[in-house]
Amino acid sequence: MTGQRELGDFLQTRRAQLRPEDVGLPDYGDRRRVPGLRREELALLAGVSSSYYTRLEQGQSVGASPEVLDAIGRALHLDGAGLRHLHDLAGSARRRPVLHHPPVESVDAATATMLEALGDVPALVSGRRSDVLAWNRMGHALFASHLDPADTEDPADRPNLARLVFLDPHTRALYADWPSKARAVVENLRMTAGRHPDDALLTSLVGELTMRSPEFAAMWADHRVSPCGSATYEMHHPLVGSLTVTQQSLRSPQDEERHIVLAITPPGSPSQAALHLLARTTARSSRPKGSAEHV
Repeated sequence: MTGQRELGDFLQTRRAQLRPEDVGLPDYGDRRRVPGLRREELALLAGVSSSYYTRLEQGQSVGASPEVLDAIGRALHLDGAGLRHLHDLAGSARRRPVLHHPPVESVDAATATMLEALGDVPALVSGRRSDVLAWNRMGHALFASHLDPADTEDPADRPNLARLVFLDPHTRALYADWPSKARAVVENLRMTAGRHPDDALLTSLVGELTMRSPEFAAMWADHRVSPCGSATYEMHHPLVGSLTVTQQSLRSPQDEERHIVLAITPPGSPSQAALHLLARTTARSSRPKGSAEHV
């Protein structure tokens, strides 16, 4: 899909999601034949001509200035993430991206050491396309205990968080509010696609998920964006039962496309006790046969 088409689809979808009353315009009820705002209404709010906005939405004009994009973003009530995405799409529309395979992502020694130093705090490192580049013992135990912990060692076999959330029954059952987790994954992937329209592997991932998951396709078509941040999820783990964790995503200082994801529980809470139980359980299962357990 071209940058012009992506930009037009984003503008049209977000315009359709705004109601007249959201922006102080009269609602004509049954006489309103289009969902959301009309193009001329959005153009008026942004302070641009209706013909210019129409050309922009139809992909016939790709030279919008940052000031015009900011005005359109305000008219669409975009938040910071949405406005950044709008600028990213407009930038890709000005050029003709050539798909390429980016270098293989990896984790440096310092990050690997940090993961192990976190001990019983579940943690993993995800890459640009949400591939799991590394995890510590507890990160594997909490998020993907049904997978081989060594899968991250071969780039060709690395688990992908988006694939797991949409296509893996174990991961789907792990989240009590699966739609909330799924939307967060899609909204972050949307932002990444806007920044890297020339990433062939990312394009392939989106195409695969669109074909294999109707739910992904519907959420992707919604064009909502949100960066990785902090979110609280209730999880149903097959070994320790229910627990609530806050998944905190931190950008790697070496590469902003990599994120370090931590699962945090309140001190002294039943959820922290469940993580402690998971830590003891996985420690026993990973201990070499014949070794003694010290209490």
